[in-house]
Amino acid sequence: MPSVGLEHYLVLSAVLFSIGLYGVLAKRNAIIILMCLEIMLNAVNIALVAFSRYVAPTLLTGQVFAIFVIVVAAAETAVGLAIIIAIYRRHDTIESDKIDLMKW
Repeated sequence: MPSVGLEHYLVLSAVLFSIGLYGVLAKRNAIIILMCLEIMLNAVNIALVAFSRYVAPTLLTGQVFAIFVIVVAAAETAVGLAIIIAIYRRHDTIESDKIDLMKW
């Protein structure tokens, strides 16, 4: 039975990051963009933990960095949702191409 190696985790991470990048660049809904950013951050977490497991198995550096990324992602989600709610209350839409906050 073949075992799961570092390459498998890195391919999974690259696929998830690509899906998230496509969503960020192609979608217009601000909530979908935030969700795709979360997918990208989780892909980075998978890569960090995989490298930590296969390169230096006695150290927990990848797991510690992954926890920091999770904390930053939670803060980003809270702030991002607050901004989206404020924009929705003002403009009645969350479509990113219809929001023109920089134009007065």
